[in-house]
Amino acid sequence: MSAEDQVEHPSERLIGRYARGDTEDTEGTEADQGGGASGTGTGIAHDEVWALEAHLESCARCRARLAAAARHTTPAVTALVDGVWDGLASQLPAIGPMPRRRRWALPLAAWASPVMVPWLCMTVLVTLTAVILDSLSGQGVSFVLLLAPVLPVFGVAASWARGLDPAYELIAGTPRAGLQLVLRRTTSVLVVVISALLAAGWVTGAAVAQWLLPCLAFTAGALALGGLIGVTRAAIGLVAAWAAVIVAPTVAVSRMPMALQADALPVWGAVFALGLVVVIARRSAYTLLGIHR
Repeated sequence: MSAEDQVEHPSERLIGRYARGDTEDTEGTEADQGGGASGTGTGIAHDEVWALEAHLESCARCRARLAAAARHTTPAVTALVDGVWDGLASQLPAIGPMPRRRRWALPLAAWASPVMVPWLCMTVLVTLTAVILDSLSGQGVSFVLLLAPVLPVFGVAASWARGLDPAYELIAGTPRAGLQLVLRRTTSVLVVVISALLAAGWVTGAAVAQWLLPCLAFTAGALALGGLIGVTRAAIGLVAAWAAVIVAPTVAVSRMPMALQADALPVWGAVFALGLVVVIARRSAYTLLGIHR
């Protein structure tokens, strides 16, 4: 038995419903493997669609089954596609081949969005500005510690900003655009931000734990709230709250707040852990377009 035969394939009924674009099912939805779980009459569930599309990416046999189902269930669409293809077939030989993509560009595209680059550059610039302010300020206020918690939030927001990425609908509509992609893009942001803060902390003498835990806690909080109201809105709200409650009073009184002192580190650790729990518990929310708000 081949490896392909050992893979569990979606049922003919599910592929047929997917080919038709069904949105209603009075007899209940059917699991990918032909199971009998009863549905609620609301059509194919999001997780079933995600699983089916992910399977179709790697299974040529099921793609052929889908093509056959589409020809049978939607002949008008099939005729339209065939007509467009017939019109393009004569022009394809005259079109030059696409330039070969560099090997390093493929893994980079899987971990970061092109629109993140200017935001990450701005983050590094803000970190450098905080270091300069620390060196010029003799008031005992560490701007590196003040800005560290919200620095990654800017990059995370840029990763999912609907208005900044012209291809966000294409990305959000792919079967891989769930929690896995969210964590990949967040990791790429943290790599740059934490590297910049390590250098800033080395120059200013700020302890790593004092800025690392708040940094991670705010990142997890932005993702957790983003599952409810959208990542961009969550990021803007957290940054505004931090600026109003912590940054402005600290600059006014020239004294570091209790929230950034060593005694508050366990609280930051608990906030980080709580944020991770919420993100994992609501992981299905990151497959919806609303997460890009």
